Amino acid sequence: MCKNITIIGGHGKVALRLARYLVTGKKNVYSVIRNESQSEDIRHEGAKPVLLSLETDSAEKFTKQFVDTQTELVYFSAGAGGKGGKERTKKVDYEGAVKIFDAIEGVKQQGGQKNPGLVLVSAIDVRNPDKIPEHYDEDDLRISKQLRSTIGDYMHWKYEADKNLVQRKAFDWTILRPGILSDKPGTGRASVGRTHLSPSIARDDVALALFLLSDREDAAGLAIDFVGGNTPIIEGLDAFISRRVTDWLG
Repeated sequence: MCKNITIIGGHGKVALRLARYLVTGKKNVYSVIRNESQSEDIRHEGAKPVLLSLETDSAEKFTKQFVDTQTELVYFSAGAGGKGGKERTKKVDYEGAVKIFDAIEGVKQQGGQKNPGLVLVSAIDVRNPDKIPEHYDEDDLRISKQLRSTIGDYMHWKYEADKNLVQRKAFDWTILRPGILSDKPGTGRASVGRTHLSPSIARDDVALALFLLSDREDAAGLAIDFVGGNTPIIEGLDAFISRRVTDWLG
């Protein structure tokens, strides 16, 4: 069971909630942030702030962070959030993600016992836009079209990052693909696996799912869709992981 965990993008709304779950679960949590002003929020959740920039610091610096803290699991929860335009979206959501993939692969080379695992926060409907999943209905098609018209660059670079990740063999990875996020209180329930694109999902519930994945080595190699629903999250994860569905890229 993982004890030492690093969260990339540690000041995000989901990441702060995740840190709280992990600390409560007796994990040592290091939350990577780029602004010192965010440190107090990290400490408030019981995690340790680490000042590193996904945009300007090298992969080697992240590798050193993983080695020095004996990180066993990395969460990538960073995102440009639509700020900074196309260039920054690519810099963070694609180049930043690839930098972390490379940093994880460098751990053994720098004396670590084992490369950490990775849980990547992606997004629902990140796929080859030319291939429509068979289970999509008319509402899904409408939502998909809307997503690509409003955050098309984000969807594109998330897809490119996901494609890069699935080729990696040097470490275990899992992808969680939440739907449209809300700040409503979590319910502890969701629709998990090959889902439709709605309804929205509470950030509390996304954080809970990420926490539950911290000790699910059997989820390696899977991409898990995650939207609002009525199934207890732990049951939904159990059922989907047991099915081992891996044809998500399209």
